[in-house]
Amino acid sequence: MRHVEKAASFSDKIKHIFTFERVFLLILLLTIIVRFWNLDLKLLHHDEAIHSWFSFDLLTKGTWVYDPSYHGPFLYYVTAGMFSLFGASDLVARLLPALFGTLLVPLVYFIYRLGYITKAQTLVVALFIAISPDMVYFSRFLRHDIFMLFFTMLLLVALLYYLERGQLRYVIVAAIATAGALSCKEEMPIILLIFISFFGYALWKKRITLPPQWKNDLLIGLLLTTGLLVALYSAFGMHPETLVGQNFQINTTGWYQAADHWLAMHEEQRLGGPFYFYIPLYLLYELPIFLLAILGTLQFVFKGTNLTLTGRRIKNWLKSRHFELSTADLATTSLTQIRTPRITTEKSEFFFQFCIYWMILTMAFYAYVGEKVPWLLIHQLLPMCFVAAYNLNWQKIAFVLIGGLFLLLMTWHVAFIPADINEPIIQVQNSEDMRVVMNLIDASDHVIVASKDYWPLPWYYRGDRWNKITFYGQIEDEKTLIENHPGVIILHDTESYPSLTGYDKKTYKLSYWFSFYDNDNRLFDYYIHRDGKMGSINIDVFTPQR
Repeated sequence: MRHVEKAASFSDKIKHIFTFERVFLLILLLTIIVRFWNLDLKLLHHDEAIHSWFSFDLLTKGTWVYDPSYHGPFLYYVTAGMFSLFGASDLVARLLPALFGTLLVPLVYFIYRLGYITKAQTLVVALFIAISPDMVYFSRFLRHDIFMLFFTMLLLVALLYYLERGQLRYVIVAAIATAGALSCKEEMPIILLIFISFFGYALWKKRITLPPQWKNDLLIGLLLTTGLLVALYSAFGMHPETLVGQNFQINTTGWYQAADHWLAMHEEQRLGGPFYFYIPLYLLYELPIFLLAILGTLQFVFKGTNLTLTGRRIKNWLKSRHFELSTADLATTSLTQIRTPRITTEKSEFFFQFCIYWMILTMAFYAYVGEKVPWLLIHQLLPMCFVAAYNLNWQKIAFVLIGGLFLLLMTWHVAFIPADINEPIIQVQNSEDMRVVMNLIDASDHVIVASKDYWPLPWYYRGDRWNKITFYGQIEDEKTLIENHPGVIILHDTESYPSLTGYDKKTYKLSYWFSFYDNDNRLFDYYIHRDGKMGSINIDVFTPQR
């Protein structure tokens, strides 16, 4: 009996120390650490260097015109703003992606406060977002996707709060989130259609209701969204042709041409892959989340014992109107204290049905799109993190804890190893070999670059630093290359010379990627050891003989 009392006392102390709020704050702290720590550990990715260079150009020359190939304006304006405040560098370029990736976790807490998810589910979803290898990697990465993902999540939170409280402030937040997301990437209209179709159907079925003034609120929201988009896409009025065409004639870079451009990319499949392209990535990096999401989906669809479909229960639930749980009560009462299980269950079921719908349609959309790249995975992963937390029990929580170790190990491997890593997540990453090459460039007064591949050099030698570089887009004859005795000559290794008089030659990787075709006969072995072959673009670097 005494041992039982001691165990109970110890359990009470643990519960008192590790309260929900404290554990959530610990997860938030972990989120911050893994996103901001050693943020410039690796060189900028090929695309990051281009985005940084465009942002620097916008800051120094005031030049930016929308081009669908490089997506929307939001990234460039906020990055240019950061460069203006803190100076242009790799670290500063990645600060806002890390911040926006971090802010996903507090948004989970706001959904909890409305009563759609329990405390345990909140902690699980927050943990998955915090340590997911893809979420971490692409929160330390200057691309448009993490910004779009944050705005998508913010839009969801604003919609849920408006449905609960019917206040104009949430319409304003939703409008800002919509404009922000639409000014990031061209596939956001598809995500909006997913949201509109679900909530529109729920409204039609009277499962949710709108406040009496909803038409006025909608008009205000549409006007605000439109105004923000017009301002951003026209470069704050500097390029009205983006909106209406040059002299009101259609051009090839207006926002209305975005659909044509990306449909062409879809048909071309420049970076193509099979419809199941993202499934192996989930197995590589997000295995616990992926498995729990599959289980959660099956449990939602096949409710009841022995996975028997309880059609009557689902039919009765579909006929339910709106949720009566007071948000004021939610603000002061924990979910474990709520004594209205029917209402709580209905809210939870509604929310998880939306998350499953969101997840499945998003996965289907990106499976269909011809352009397949690893950063598109995070748009599918966000709803998946919620679905993975459906119908939690102790067995699932134990699996979450074990799976969390797997996620942390993979996060460490892909984000914090200061070397070239052979992983599909990297797509085409600039090699750490370039640090050696740039040291040689820094020590020289005159450099020749005669190669069709040369990024990220324009970013790292931006402004006046480019003055010492003579650039040719292709190989030149030997006399042209050596006549002024440059300290460094850089050629593409497939368009190079066996030797140059008076120079030593060494080959370096410019960029590299995981090569599926070189590893397709040993995929399981690769999964365990991560030691497969790489594909790469190489450069020959000639330096004067000593």
